[in-house]
Amino acid sequence: MATLSVPPVLSSPRDDAMQLFRAFKGLGTDTSAVINILAHRDAAQRSLIQHEYRTLYSEDLFKRLSSELTGNLETAVLFWMHDLPGRDAIMVRQALMMNTMNLEAATEVICSRTPSQIQVFKQHYHAKFGIHVERDIESCASGDHKKLLLAYASIPRYEGREVDREMVVKDAKALYKAGEKKWGTDEKTFIHIFSERSAAHLAAVDSAYHDMYGNSLKKVIKKETSGHFEHALKTILLCSENPANYFAKVLHKAMKGMGTNDTALIRVIVTRTEIDMHYIKAEYLKKYKKTLNDAVHTETSGHYRAFLLALLGPNH
Repeated sequence: MATLSVPPVLSSPRDDAMQLFRAFKGLGTDTSAVINILAHRDAAQRSLIQHEYRTLYSEDLFKRLSSELTGNLETAVLFWMHDLPGRDAIMVRQALMMNTMNLEAATEVICSRTPSQIQVFKQHYHAKFGIHVERDIESCASGDHKKLLLAYASIPRYEGREVDREMVVKDAKALYKAGEKKWGTDEKTFIHIFSERSAAHLAAVDSAYHDMYGNSLKKVIKKETSGHFEHALKTILLCSENPANYFAKVLHKAMKGMGTNDTALIRVIVTRTEIDMHYIKAEYLKKYKKTLNDAVHTETSGHYRAFLLALLGPNH
């Protein structure tokens, strides 16, 4: 469930474009006005505003926003202006570029998306950058991590909730043989099962594994694997069971200790606001006994804080 709040009486995209133009005019930008409009419009409305702005002023709204805003606020707003697959494509592309490489971010985006979301963002990726995402994965990732990402990004998976119990038990046994029972780890089996099975199936395998061997797959992954490969397997597993819980953990990690990982904070809030942020907020409160809004308020400031809190909705 989304946390985006759109006003009950909405001004037209043309009026929004004109208000934005007024906010940019003169000395300094009326940043509060910009936030007030853009943080309360859905993807379709934001697209229409961009179209109207270009029609009225023969100017690209992205370029104007980029010249008027700075720092983390600029990053967050520019990501927000895209629709979901376009944004995923840009985030993964940036994470796979040599000068801005962030394999953790690329892994999170790819391994937390549904098969249909992956297929659509791959189409956007190719249309925007003239290259297939697999080619960029090939050149940036390595070893088992690369093999898993390539498989996960290309193999179609069932998205329903039904599971084959016999196959679940078979996979649990195969993972036991490939990991805990073995000296060393058979990574190929982990890659095969984690990249080819549905989310519901993997969640059922985790439950069966625990019943059969008294251990969770998360612990097995931690013990048997490491680095980006471990992160990818954990992301796939945790998102198969409870994506909201997974993203609550990512947000907590981004704000834990000294300093804030604004890249991760922006990435999760901006990408999940129109999907399941309501559930992420509930998981965050349950897990950390503090509202996500309060945590963000403590870790951020100024217009950047105002924008993120606007996306998060009411503090409860």
